[in-house]
Amino acid sequence: MFDLIVSTLARAMVAGTPFLLGTTGEIITEKSGILNLGVEGMMALGAIVGFSITYITKNVLIGLLSGILAGGILALLHAFISITLNGNQVLSGLSIAMIGTGIAGMLGKSYIGIPLPVRFSEIIIPILSKIPFLGKILFIRDPLFYLAIILAIISWFILFKTRMGINLRSVGENPKASDSLGVNVALTRYIATFVGGCFSGFAGAYLTLAYMPSWIEGMTGGRGWVVIALTIFAQWDPLKAILVSYLFGTIDVLQYILQPLGIPVPILKMTPYVATLLILLITARELIRKHLGSPASLGEPFVKGEK
Repeated sequence: MFDLIVSTLARAMVAGTPFLLGTTGEIITEKSGILNLGVEGMMALGAIVGFSITYITKNVLIGLLSGILAGGILALLHAFISITLNGNQVLSGLSIAMIGTGIAGMLGKSYIGIPLPVRFSEIIIPILSKIPFLGKILFIRDPLFYLAIILAIISWFILFKTRMGINLRSVGENPKASDSLGVNVALTRYIATFVGGCFSGFAGAYLTLAYMPSWIEGMTGGRGWVVIALTIFAQWDPLKAILVSYLFGTIDVLQYILQPLGIPVPILKMTPYVATLLILLITARELIRKHLGSPASLGEPFVKGEK
């Protein structure tokens, strides 16, 4: 039983990492007032670009950076529609999700079933890996696992402890007041959306470069939609995102652990999405979202000079 618990939690760390990367990015984006529902598409594009570039170059770092950049570039399309054209952010985000998954499916056709020759492998941290229980769970992981946690902590620090973070949050709360104080609202939102997209691309690249070094149709498996709910569940706080992401990673892994007990596979596969639906139902009311810390101007366009 002890080994089963350790094994489950160790796998949950891997499964939760793409959730953490995507959620951290979405928090940064939404804190600026931009709602980006295109996480699924940005993750899918990051996954196939990361895979294909790594396959061609045999270099995982180049592949990873390419996947990150692909997510950021696709997010810039959403920024252009939402910020420059003042378009509907919900419709734009959904379009981004479809565009990203469509391009990923097209690019990935020739790579289906081909294993990746190189990947991010686990590293064993001396001394710490020998700690009973925690050693095998936390200190024998791939380097991107540690990078994801470090980035979440840095994001929290920037958002809540720096001038840059204050400006970004003020743009999401009251863009008119921020503009009157000299903050460039459009530029701030562009940067936040791009950075959020890079995080989503990173999450996708993690799937193909560390989690499962191959390409299959539907690689992201709806994780981008789960990220949208986790952003609310984490109360737009990157530190809380660490906890909720690995909680969902555990739920994701449990479906494989419980299969031998005779529970139907379709029901187990539904578990993460049922949990996601419950979160969205609970937080459906605007008053509850405000209480949880939702940016006051989330999803609302800003037109400079408009009263």
